[in-house]
Amino acid sequence: MSAPLRLVFLGSDPIALPLLDWLTGEGRALAEVIAVFTQPDRETGRGQKVVPNAIKTWARERDIMVYQPEKLTDDVRVHYAILGADVALVMAYGHILKDPFIETPRLGTFNLHASILPRYRGASPIQSAIASGERETGVAFMRMVRRLDAGPVADVERVAVGPRDTAADVEAKLAAACVPLMERMLPGVAEGTLVFEPQEDTQATYCRKLTKEDGSLDFAASATELAARINGLFPWPGCSVEIGGQNVKVGQADVAGEESQATGETPAAAGTVLGSDAEGLLVATGGGVLRILKMQRPGGRMLAAAEFLRGFPVAAGTVLPSKPMPVLVATQPFKKA
Repeated sequence: MSAPLRLVFLGSDPIALPLLDWLTGEGRALAEVIAVFTQPDRETGRGQKVVPNAIKTWARERDIMVYQPEKLTDDVRVHYAILGADVALVMAYGHILKDPFIETPRLGTFNLHASILPRYRGASPIQSAIASGERETGVAFMRMVRRLDAGPVADVERVAVGPRDTAADVEAKLAAACVPLMERMLPGVAEGTLVFEPQEDTQATYCRKLTKEDGSLDFAASATELAARINGLFPWPGCSVEIGGQNVKVGQADVAGEESQATGETPAAAGTVLGSDAEGLLVATGGGVLRILKMQRPGGRMLAAAEFLRGFPVAAGTVLPSKPMPVLVATQPFKKA
């Protein structure tokens, strides 16, 4: 490569911050971030204050141009074209790009998607992969097309998912994984030497935007399924269970007693609290014993379960109510509500 690529970044989620830091640091010889497109400022938090997102804040601190269109209109595309970008990089932007936008940069538009494609196309790939029990995920680098996360893929940077990893833990791993992936990809983009392989559409799965209703727990499921669900949906939307008339959030879990889990033995009816050990609250399930590791009462902080239980005891024999768990992953795209 000679001169750095003129790069426009389109994204709205802090998962991209380590990559952006690298692009303006060690990676600046490969690409120069000339502008950022991100979502308009939104109301957020309990006070519903209008605040900029992390990507906008990052760009402003570095005097990089920021565009926040509510819609990608023809007028916006004219301004986009004037930037004279060599390449556009999209990650968790929140807008669908039409062909005129995709085709505007000289060398093309590329997307970083947080899954091992073609699995987990859609809006919640990190949470859905963990909640589905995956022990590996990754970041895929693909050429963008109009279809949902369906473009051909050049490379994937893989990361392990531990049995106690939450979505927050895995997101941090994936954020870091973007850096070595782009370090490999940018020279090939500049030189036109990357090989993009079509995705196998018959193997595709899809995930959707999550809602608070997704945080319900059905203790008739196995301990393995429940632990994956709890970890995958933390911190958002978070799982919860009713205990003593209060809605208690659960933030992390694993399986207690691998032998009973393997044989499917259950020492009591599903949802029955069996007691606690040094790490967490033990609950019978439809297969094996679930150990809840972190808990939070209304208005309180998320605490290690041992600390939580000192101030909020849960007696053995208490039966935790079950609620149906909405489907998170499908073999076809979810219909918009």
